[in-house]
Amino acid sequence: MTKLQVVDESTFDQAVLRADGPVLVDFWAEWCPPCHQIVRVLEEIGDELAGRLTVVKLNSDENPAVSARYRVMALPTLKVFHRGEEIWSVVGARPKARLLKDLDEALLANV
Repeated sequence: MTKLQVVDESTFDQAVLRADGPVLVDFWAEWCPPCHQIVRVLEEIGDELAGRLTVVKLNSDENPAVSARYRVMALPTLKVFHRGEEIWSVVGARPKARLLKDLDEALLANV
């Protein structure tokens, strides 16, 4: 299982907004139990959708400017960006099957 790439305020624009394909960003924090629960699911999704979707994580506590820019008010928040635009978002942990279904629909509709 691939570990998720970590992005921060200095790498977010290049790694996410200027990426060649869609990128799912996991906005998380160390103190957030659901954030820790969902990370394994996101690693699996990153492996399963490799080539179609890149999955990265951003610590909201350590990168408050990015979190504020995208109005992240609760954790975990998952957002998919494509061509510099947010195309999908969900707040809270979800089962893997539900996330895969929602992501598939978002990617089909927007990519």
